[in-house]
Amino acid sequence: MATPTRNTSAPLHYRIEIGDLQAHLFRVTLTIAQPQALQRVSLPVWIPGSYLVREFSKSLQGLQARQADAPLALEQLDKCSWQIACAPGQPLVLGYDVHAHDNSVRTAWLDARRGFFNGTSLCLKVQGQEALPHRLELPASGAVAGWSVATGLPPRKINAQGFGTYEAADYDELVDCPVEMGDFWSASFEVRGVPHRFVVAGAAPSFDGERLLADTQKICEAEIRFWHGSKKPPHTSYLFMLNAVDDGYGGLEHRNSTALLCTRKDLPRLGEAKTSDGYTMLRGLISHEYFHTWNVKRLRPAEFANYQYDRENYTELLWFFEGFTSYYDDLLLRRAGLLDNAGYLKLLTTTLNQVLQAPGRLVQSVAEASFDAWVKYYRQDENTPNATISYYTKGSLVALCLDLTLRAEGRASHGATLDDVMRGLWLRCKAGPMREADVADVLEKVGLRSFAPELARWVHGRGELPLRELLEQHGVAVLDEPAQLAQRLGIRVSETQGLQIKTILRGGAAEQAGFAAGDEWLGLEPAPAPAKSAKRQPAGAQAGWRMSRLDDLALYAGTATQVIALVSRDKRLMRLELTLPPPVTTWRLTVKNEALLNEWLAPTA
Repeated sequence: MATPTRNTSAPLHYRIEIGDLQAHLFRVTLTIAQPQALQRVSLPVWIPGSYLVREFSKSLQGLQARQADAPLALEQLDKCSWQIACAPGQPLVLGYDVHAHDNSVRTAWLDARRGFFNGTSLCLKVQGQEALPHRLELPASGAVAGWSVATGLPPRKINAQGFGTYEAADYDELVDCPVEMGDFWSASFEVRGVPHRFVVAGAAPSFDGERLLADTQKICEAEIRFWHGSKKPPHTSYLFMLNAVDDGYGGLEHRNSTALLCTRKDLPRLGEAKTSDGYTMLRGLISHEYFHTWNVKRLRPAEFANYQYDRENYTELLWFFEGFTSYYDDLLLRRAGLLDNAGYLKLLTTTLNQVLQAPGRLVQSVAEASFDAWVKYYRQDENTPNATISYYTKGSLVALCLDLTLRAEGRASHGATLDDVMRGLWLRCKAGPMREADVADVLEKVGLRSFAPELARWVHGRGELPLRELLEQHGVAVLDEPAQLAQRLGIRVSETQGLQIKTILRGGAAEQAGFAAGDEWLGLEPAPAPAKSAKRQPAGAQAGWRMSRLDDLALYAGTATQVIALVSRDKRLMRLELTLPPPVTTWRLTVKNEALLNEWLAPTA
């Protein structure tokens, strides 16, 4: 039995149990010890860290209220709020079910093998009592025999499998500690005396847990060293919860835990020393979410000082909190010794090309992208690359430009880096709410000059970043190489069921020819030869060709610079005149000056 960590009385008690495994229903019983006469409750519409109104109340059903065993009437006030007229000061009990069938990190899941939930999906918020202690009870039962529990919530009284009661200081803490349940793999390690636990659900028999654990420990050590040197981190424990599935990827940060999702085949495998691209991506995800322990969960936008769970919470600073975290996630893999210079530059090349190949970078600033996350980043469509830019990827390149500028200007004098800026912000803002003015002030203090012009151009402007110049100053060779055919044409396609056009990039050859998203590209014909052309054509050259993959274009077009594209749109057949553009280039980064590059990338003591 675990020793109680808190003896605080809990005026709010949530009992969450298995309602029906086959129907994917959690059963929730909420007891409010001291309700108001007109007590309002509500379920959040979003979860912090994922900036989209997800309407969690759509999964809530069968809400009932009673007091002294007598049923009470409920009045629904809006899409996610209810009001109950009751006798004040007497316990009010609410009961309801939640359908849990979203196998992501954002909501809730329940089946015969696994349970998972975020409090924002299951736990009604009691208006007026958000700051009071909240107790969570997870009862053991026959329905979950053989299961265990993992959560970042402080335990009050639990059994060896983790079932029992937990306590949260307030509603924010309750919903910021997701719960994993099932027969999962589990192991632990310590960093600076702080226990870290890693649980994995859904892994295949080939899973190499020891390697995952060792690599994660290196990541945690590098990040704690980054923020605190030899001192302890602000959290007293940490939990990684990874769900391995057939196809999926993502993560969501919490104050002392993270929920992760990966493709099962990307886990490290027993007997394989080679690091796959998928496992490299997973380690980057672990690094990213752990870095959020400092950058967004503690140091955070001033607008997030107090979350409003019933509506959007706007900020222009996601370029900093997500973008700078994206810059450091791979950089800290390098400093942890999990990447070499070439491996890091390969990842950076991918990010650079993602930004440089998106026409939306010239349409939307990263500050605007941050503010518009609620309606654009999380609601992507076929026009997204033309109208928006990712505050993750371009934000990471803003961080790169600031870091390399600081390093270049301070190389012969004060030796400033973006690392100093991050730690300076942590101290200045007391690991709490932050504004852009704080970024500007700390940049000026560290860099010994104002960075207002750079912030105006790179954060609030829509121009190009000085990437090539800065990279070459730090030992990186920037090579121009032929781009993929899709980029040359200005399209993005799917080839799983025929050749489907998914996106038309602004200003490209496909757009000029009249292609549209949703078209199926069936084949091609040679363009009519000029009337006076005497050049003989091979037998059958005027025949059309069926296409199943984009690479068929080069095969069947040969040296032609114009073709007729045969397209199906809304079941109508069309013939589009496509002029094949000259080759375009993409970037590839390589090591030019190892010693100079190591000043930037090499692990620090």
